[in-house]
Amino acid sequence: MSDPDLELASRRAIYQRIADTPGIHFRALLDELEYAQGTLQYHLRWLADEDLIDVSNDGKYTRYYLATEFDEVDRAVMNALRREYSRRILAHLLTDGPLSTTELSDRLNKAQSTVSWHLSKLAEADLVTKERDGRSVVYEVSDPDRVKYLYTVHRRSFTDKVVDRILGLWDSY
Repeated sequence: MSDPDLELASRRAIYQRIADTPGIHFRALLDELEYAQGTLQYHLRWLADEDLIDVSNDGKYTRYYLATEFDEVDRAVMNALRREYSRRILAHLLTDGPLSTTELSDRLNKAQSTVSWHLSKLAEADLVTKERDGRSVVYEVSDPDRVKYLYTVHRRSFTDKVVDRILGLWDSY
């Protein structure tokens, strides 16, 4: 990179890691790049102040994106895809949806309360819709094409091969 804003090797490394792993969170950057916490905070703040990166809070983590590559909706999708069980829920909904909390709980081998929590976060982010079906509520992905596209384009940055198998890696993208 010849951009004068990225002359420092440490800043360039941080920027590149964010480019390679959109939606990476602070602790992961700290672990992977092995900079001191204050150094990493300084450079992230500098990159954000210079409008080179965007900062997104998914309710649990502060995540980082290149400023020009992701709009607000894409960041919401990537935030969800960065959470293991949200990613798996989205994969099942895309493949076999609409599904109820009970069906998803059985498929994920997780407590219904855990699945329900992830579904509520996905609904808050407008990534899934819910509809009452008799005594149960079924969920469906709001914009399946966008979720499939973002997962497919960035799948190398996810470490969850279970989702790859569930989704069959969408050959259409």
